[in-house]
Amino acid sequence: MRAGRSSRKGPAFDPADDEHVEHRRLGVWDLYLQRNPKLSRLPAWPKLEESAEMINDLPYVWRTLLDLRPICGHLLALYLVMMIGHSLLPALSLWYSGQLLKIVQIAVDERTVDRQFLFKIAGGRVACALARRCLSHFMSKLFAALNGRIRLHFSTHIFHIMARLDVPTFEDPVVSQQLSSSVSTSSRSNVAWEAISSLFNIGSAGLRLLAQSLVLVAVLREQRDGFFLAFICSANYVISQFNQDGELRMGGRAWAATTRNQDYLRIEGLKKLISSGQHRKELVAGGLVNFLEAEYRTLVDRLGNGARDFWDQYEDHMTKERISLLSLLELPLEELPQIAFALRAVQYPSSIPVSLASLHLLQQTTTSFTMRVSNLMRQAGSLSNRLSNLRKLYEAANIKNKVPDGTAPFPENAQTVQHGISLEFRNVSFRYPGSEEYALRDVSFKAESGQLCVIVGTNGSGKSTVLKLIARIYDTTSGTILIDGRDITTLKLDDLRRAMAILFQDYTLFPLSIYDNIALGDPAAATPEKVMEAARLGGAVEFVSRLPDGFDTYVERPVRDLYSGLPEDTKTLFGRSVNHSRLRGHMAGGREGSGDLGLSGGQLQRLAVARTFMRSSVSEPTVGLLLFDEPSASLDPKAEQDLFARLRELRGNKTMVFSTHRFGNLTRHADLIMYMNDALVLETGTHEELLKRDGDYARLWRMQAEAFL
Repeated sequence: MRAGRSSRKGPAFDPADDEHVEHRRLGVWDLYLQRNPKLSRLPAWPKLEESAEMINDLPYVWRTLLDLRPICGHLLALYLVMMIGHSLLPALSLWYSGQLLKIVQIAVDERTVDRQFLFKIAGGRVACALARRCLSHFMSKLFAALNGRIRLHFSTHIFHIMARLDVPTFEDPVVSQQLSSSVSTSSRSNVAWEAISSLFNIGSAGLRLLAQSLVLVAVLREQRDGFFLAFICSANYVISQFNQDGELRMGGRAWAATTRNQDYLRIEGLKKLISSGQHRKELVAGGLVNFLEAEYRTLVDRLGNGARDFWDQYEDHMTKERISLLSLLELPLEELPQIAFALRAVQYPSSIPVSLASLHLLQQTTTSFTMRVSNLMRQAGSLSNRLSNLRKLYEAANIKNKVPDGTAPFPENAQTVQHGISLEFRNVSFRYPGSEEYALRDVSFKAESGQLCVIVGTNGSGKSTVLKLIARIYDTTSGTILIDGRDITTLKLDDLRRAMAILFQDYTLFPLSIYDNIALGDPAAATPEKVMEAARLGGAVEFVSRLPDGFDTYVERPVRDLYSGLPEDTKTLFGRSVNHSRLRGHMAGGREGSGDLGLSGGQLQRLAVARTFMRSSVSEPTVGLLLFDEPSASLDPKAEQDLFARLRELRGNKTMVFSTHRFGNLTRHADLIMYMNDALVLETGTHEELLKRDGDYARLWRMQAEAFL
């Protein structure tokens, strides 16, 4: 759905609240619109209401200007001076026009012309036009320079805001809303410059209106019936503003739209199905084309013209002709200035040439003046929104993470990490934010320093959650986690995570080169030799070396290629596959993702494993705890066996916690095995102990063993 303006403070918008929200039906869509107060029928009321909200945001403008003073303060001052000059020129031009009318009036009445004065006035008008053109040119150049400098300056601020957030905070919908409206990552503009330029623009518009109004009053005084003609010239525009349909105009009001029509939902689903490449194989292999075509045609016939998106329905409704009393007055008011001029010409025949010129000037000036007043109101509303986003930009830097930092350094003695880190869970329970179900329930276990702990269980049993809590991606809902006998929440987060090497099941590969993906395991110690060694340990060297760009290959290229109108025989461009599908939009960009590289899931997982090896092997003196979450899920049996062998070699004296749903060679060497199911630890012990117990672990072990017999 099209982006709306940023949210404002106030009571929650509830579509079921009939007192404050009205419901309208637009085709297959239900529109819920905030009811306006009685004064909202005035055309300028919503803008005045929005402008009142920016009082609390103005201090952030001053803060922004102070921040920008050493960066581009002189350019901002020059831009402001140019805007002031540009704002005064229309008033000066209007004064010259009034003087020209005065010259014509004298010529008609006295049959004489002051040629020297006429040339000065004419020259002044030409000079005004040239000055406005030159100022506009230089202001556009200065605008671009300021936008570039301010955007680059605030890009580091925005990067810091985004990078510092922990997982629960980043996933919070309230935080997401604040970031989406204030943290702009556009390469063409930024929140800070938009707010400042909007403030300059509204100040310039206000100054222009003030200057023009003063000159206009002076000009009208010198014209016969000037104020009356100005009033009837502007009356038509004012009436047209009052005549605007306010019932469904959504500007300045909270609104929401949804569709519950199952036919329309199915139509849109079918369109996405056939336009998405990820479903193409199943669509073709399943022979679904004819069925889907017939289904789509049936649904379209059933809905008819109602099968349109919301904005088509809304704009169609707004363009329907409506007749009201005010609309009937608009046409006579359009003709009223001409009628007044005719009556004036009959009364004063000798002044017809001057009256014609003055009428044209008055019509042009008053219409322009009233339009500028309306534009000023619109700019005030836009300014309110942009200042609000500027305030949120600064406030975003103060968002508190939901996982608080500890104060105690870790470890107290760096040498002890080489011998592993002890780990203990005491009655730990945990629910993910927004979930009513427990991911862990009353989990307790202890792994001594240097031990290998293997957590086994089915998917969804809670294995991955254990590792996320150890890394303090989340904090426990209840219970305590101890690291070397100390409460994990008291330890400094940077110190704690520096002592760990982690590979999650839902690992991600960064939109960077393969080299950087591995090197970021320990960027401070990364060298080509160490990255190559980590890639070898992760089993990635062989397939990476076959790629055209080797370690410089991007797993997912962060910048798209742009192209359009290429011949269909063009299969590759810049070494990447070309996508000719028009369904992906004009000037589609080829993205180099894992599919373009032809990498399998196992190969991608090896890159993630190599990044973990980079940290644990290179930074051996500082890492004492290794956390591996299903690292072999996408590997074939031989690759899995090789990985386990390297992991045993890598571990040395380090403590390792390894989660898996497979029962393999690693469990035979485990000092502690925990069998989990449905968020509970059901069995603990060594491999031999659990087999002797003949419980669920032993039963699942035999099931998997029999599969290979």
